[in-house]
Amino acid sequence: MASSMPNELRQRAIRLLARREHTRVELAHKLAAHGTPEEIDTVIAELQACHLQSDHRFAESYVRSHAARLGASRLRQTLKTKGVTDELIEAQLAPGALPDEFERARTVWRRKFSAAPADVREWARQARFLQGRGFASDIIRQLLKVIREPAGAGGQ
Repeated sequence: MASSMPNELRQRAIRLLARREHTRVELAHKLAAHGTPEEIDTVIAELQACHLQSDHRFAESYVRSHAARLGASRLRQTLKTKGVTDELIEAQLAPGALPDEFERARTVWRRKFSAAPADVREWARQARFLQGRGFASDIIRQLLKVIREPAGAGGQ
């Protein structure tokens, strides 16, 4: 009976990975109620050896699918909470690895807002929105300044 438990764990882990990529930490958390920590570590190590689980692949996939909507700081924080190592995070968010942060912020702003902020309150609301998406304060200030200027709004 003891030997069937790791097999059930393995099948459960494979089903989870078939749906989407998971980090080692996420997978261990989801399997925690179904086996001992040793069994879980063994199963995850086997899956990593077979290239079925990869934190690197998870990080690539996550950044690729979320970079258009989120700033680097939000991407970094989410990857960290999902158990991705700092080295992997920095490799994924290295300069040149992502499209320009300013252009991504401009695209996110355009999808949400139709006009430049008319007053201080609206400016703060738009800035908070972009900040919540993980864009840096200097990028937000630069973007809202460019959008306010007639030359910046005319060509857009």
